[in-house]
Amino acid sequence: MTHISSIGAGLYSDLSVCRDPSFAVPATPSAANWATFFATEIAYSAANTATVGEFTRILNVREFPQMGVPPNIVNVPTFGSKTSRQVQGQADAPTFEVTLNYVPELWQKATNQLGVMVGDGNLYGFRFALLNADSLGGTAATKYATVAAGLGTVANSLYYWAGKLEALQINPQLTDANTAVLTISIQSDFYGAFTIDP
Repeated sequence: MTHISSIGAGLYSDLSVCRDPSFAVPATPSAANWATFFATEIAYSAANTATVGEFTRILNVREFPQMGVPPNIVNVPTFGSKTSRQVQGQADAPTFEVTLNYVPELWQKATNQLGVMVGDGNLYGFRFALLNADSLGGTAATKYATVAAGLGTVANSLYYWAGKLEALQINPQLTDANTAVLTISIQSDFYGAFTIDP
């Protein structure tokens, strides 16, 4: 499949987390190597397994933050000048904060593995799929899998990185849906944009 080639809203965009406990950033971070960690979708409640390629989608996303490499521009005041100069500096790693429509059952720690993963300090693989159209997988479990039956059926742009699920803060609402902010720390470079070629 190709990258998205038209203007549109990323209405079907998706965020997934690799559940394989042996995850490590690929030595050669190619699209094919990252894709091996996102081959089979498993349910929220499934326990971690040693099976490579299992991932879980983070559901009910209300708003995604900005994606990609942060700017490395520093403003430097210059004596006698009306404007400061901009020089290249070292970019800070961004914090990735996703706003969710909060469904407590999906994040309970007793039976839900994603709830247990929040704040556990472990490194996980993440995939952000920019999608303007619904993927055409034959079943719900293949729609977002990195196989021809899933994401390979629509134009897409994929970004991968390693990070930690740091915090989940609940924001109760009295007049609207309850929300939560899921904070993901970035522990590697961003890899992408890639696309799936079935």
